[in-house]
Amino acid sequence: IVKLVPILPALLLARLGDRGWRRAPIVVSLSGYLVARVGLLLLLLFRLPLEVMFGLVVVFELGGGYCAFWSGVMTLTSIGTAAEERSKVIMGVELLYGMAGLVGSLVSGHLYPLLSSSLGSGTLLVAASILLHVLSLLQAAVLLKVRASAVTARAPRSLFTRNVGNSSLLSPDSWSNKVNVLLLLLAAMFYDAAVSGAVDILGVFVVKEPLSWSAAQVGYGNAAGCMIFLTSFLGLLLFRRCMNDVALILLGMISFATGIFFMTFVTTTTTFYLGR
Repeated sequence: IVKLVPILPALLLARLGDRGWRRAPIVVSLSGYLVARVGLLLLLLFRLPLEVMFGLVVVFELGGGYCAFWSGVMTLTSIGTAAEERSKVIMGVELLYGMAGLVGSLVSGHLYPLLSSSLGSGTLLVAASILLHVLSLLQAAVLLKVRASAVTARAPRSLFTRNVGNSSLLSPDSWSNKVNVLLLLLAAMFYDAAVSGAVDILGVFVVKEPLSWSAAQVGYGNAAGCMIFLTSFLGLLLFRRCMNDVALILLGMISFATGIFFMTFVTTTTTFYLGR
């Protein structure tokens, strides 16, 4: 559900963004987040069946989900910066995103058990999440400023076109470039499947034997995972002058593969953090 449902909505929102509605992917996806969180709160308060959560996930993903939200953020970031500074600015945005996730993970583990005897476990945490989603949605819909050049609608062009005096990456006679783009898409799909699958398994692994983590420990573990944004930012600053983009991508993939291989031997909390 999480991977398939948002494909079409995300494509439609991306098309709206290309036609000048740059905030549409962000606002619509945040609306989906908010509706899903409100539904989750109702599920906790009224003890609804767990099957309701599948419906909430569908509602959330029909808004474009994370892929529409993050692509919208990256688009606004890209069009607002110069080409030579774009990589560093994008990594700065991801660093802020990761630090926010780190703080949220640290706090969530302690909020989860609060008021569990009267309202149920996680109720206060979901309520806090709803409040933050409301603030994010208001900020994106009302306060977010888009450069005038970013909202100027352009006439539709074919994807495989050639610019005058400057050959495009996807020119009609550039077959090798088309193959490269296809290979990049396939590599991204395989890598995302590997990362998502590993992260999903880790979420279940830490709450069972032999680790048997509490809610607070799960929060600390998620916070450790968010440190990847900090290390990625520092790695970019350190290696961007001596390595090209492809080398940096390969470095990140090797780093993940090494870490997840180490995770297969984890039996204690200490070794888990070493793997992270």
